[in-house]
Amino acid sequence: MISKKQIASLVAASVIGLSSVAVVDYVNDVNNNTPIVQAATVGQSVVVNSNGQEIGLRVSPSDNAALTGQNVADKTSWAVVGTATDAQGQVWYNLAANAWIKSSNILGANDTSAQAQKLIDTAKAQLGKPYAWGAKGPSAFDCSGLMHYVYQQALGKEIGGYTVAQEAAGDSVDIKDLKPGDLVFWGSHGATYHVALYAGNNQYIDAPQPGQNVSVHTISSYFMPSFGTRVLK
Repeated sequence: MISKKQIASLVAASVIGLSSVAVVDYVNDVNNNTPIVQAATVGQSVVVNSNGQEIGLRVSPSDNAALTGQNVADKTSWAVVGTATDAQGQVWYNLAANAWIKSSNILGANDTSAQAQKLIDTAKAQLGKPYAWGAKGPSAFDCSGLMHYVYQQALGKEIGGYTVAQEAAGDSVDIKDLKPGDLVFWGSHGATYHVALYAGNNQYIDAPQPGQNVSVHTISSYFMPSFGTRVLK
């Protein structure tokens, strides 16, 4: 089991590496359905895919390399700080200094559905916590503080600490085109006053207002959001 200290080391190394190292993405070759490595946007995360098991990281990108003693759990997200290809053509991801995982053990750098579910699960874990103006967690939140906390905790993504900054964290989308993981805003562009996380099925998760707790709501004409922002691509 990876220790708290090891987790901190992995996360810190991931954040440091985002500015200088590209990650990779996969598409399938239409002829033989084999993975093809493509360049992707710096800052994307990979999601561990291990059928509920923990995966041991290796000291170098090789099946024969020694284990580091650090394990990562299934469906957790990690920022990539380096990539390598071994002698067999297998791509490996470096999650920290000398902490490698084989690409066959991840869902993909651009698996937005897995990342969206991670966001939603993290947001749901905050249900019942009280609203507090300016609070960014973990015991209380305002609306933008909750979104900031969820994206940081789930994916290590920095989206800004208030609504107007969060509007610019991705591409604007119409309410009718929302996908799970999108940010949902109330107010006009540049002057928004509320934000939530779209959870699918016409529902969103937010920190509503003073006196209320983080909760799940259904989009309705009574309190219709204005637009969304898609951070996951």
